[in-house]
Amino acid sequence: MKLVGPIIKICGSHTLILRCDAAQLPRLYGEVFDRRLRPAGKIVDIFGNVASPFAAVRCRQNCTIRTGEKLYTKGDGKWQKSRN
Repeated sequence: MKLVGPIIKICGSHTLILRCDAAQLPRLYGEVFDRRLRPAGKIVDIFGNVASPFAAVRCRQNCTIRTGEKLYTKGDGKWQKSRN
């Protein structure tokens, strides 16, 4: 699991704004999960300053996640070779 960042704002009923780490940006349109590995939504936009970017996440249903919770993504977003 890779940390995307904490939720800093909830916009409406379907959009979350997260603060990201500039060194490890998440993959655009990648799935995000909460700490219990339940799917939360998809990253639809990465915006802001290069030194302190933000990510917009579109929730699948009404957002039940609270401000301050951290969201995660699986893997590093790169294609991996098979070990055969």
